[in-house]
Amino acid sequence: MSIRHFIGGAIALGAVAAGTFGGAGTAYAAAPAAAVTVHGGHGGHGGHGSATAPERVLSNSALVRASKALVHSARRHGNQHVTMVIMERAGTIRLVVRTRKAGPQTYESAKRKAYTAVAFGQPTSALTGNETIKQIPGTLVLPGGVPVKYKGFPIAGIGVGGAPDGRIDEAIANDVLAAIGR
Repeated sequence: MSIRHFIGGAIALGAVAAGTFGGAGTAYAAAPAAAVTVHGGHGGHGGHGSATAPERVLSNSALVRASKALVHSARRHGNQHVTMVIMERAGTIRLVVRTRKAGPQTYESAKRKAYTAVAFGQPTSALTGNETIKQIPGTLVLPGGVPVKYKGFPIAGIGVGGAPDGRIDEAIANDVLAAIGR
């Protein structure tokens, strides 16, 4: 047995031991759970009964269009000083854009509106009277958040905050949504 085989065996044994005994280390990093695909059905890979689906996310070009649309819409709606946050379904923030002079509170407002829109798949203005949603941490049910949907399912949320009236925030968010859809 060569030294290379010995080292390879020792590494494999270490990975098994780390997994068996619950030890932390590189064994878990080497095979992330996200890389595993589970197939259902009869064990084949024919695509029938797949237990996973690709996650739909916005393209980089859609995010560029969103940025431009925010700036143009904010200017068109009375030169508003707003922040926009686009959050994916998984909770990842993909984009933050602030117009000049947007206040520090506008980021938190926009982030929470984006979260609420994607989590519930509805514009935040449609949720304003829902007392239950108001109790969930991280939500904000003021107008200004709209969901981005793919085949009827929310894949992202657009949140805009900072205008003196939430209806203006929502009008800007809808302009951004229209630009993403182009």
